[in-house]
Amino acid sequence: MTEPEATRVVLSYPDGLSGWGRDQIRTPHYRAYFTRVLGRVAVGDIREEFVDVGCCGDSLDLSFRVERIEADGAGVDEAVVTRATAIAYETRSGDVEGGWRVQSAGGPTCAIPDIE
Repeated sequence: MTEPEATRVVLSYPDGLSGWGRDQIRTPHYRAYFTRVLGRVAVGDIREEFVDVGCCGDSLDLSFRVERIEADGAGVDEAVVTRATAIAYETRSGDVEGGWRVQSAGGPTCAIPDIE
């Protein structure tokens, strides 16, 4: 038996994600990315994905968890994501590591050597 095609997949992310990060994952191209790369999913799957943190900064890998899958008007445990699948989000409790560290006081420092 072939797995059903998902009509909608709900992914959760940690509620500690910044406003900037939320803006990035809500873009149409970010949702479209998921429809191209998720493939077969099951409720509970966790996937780490890169989120743009702006012009500079350390990389931000964000964990997305599959919370719900809908196919043929019903909830299912597993399905295949296609380009026609709607991607929805919700938050779950959790902090996010990464972000604008390079521009903060806690970010890296470098010493500029004396040039003679």
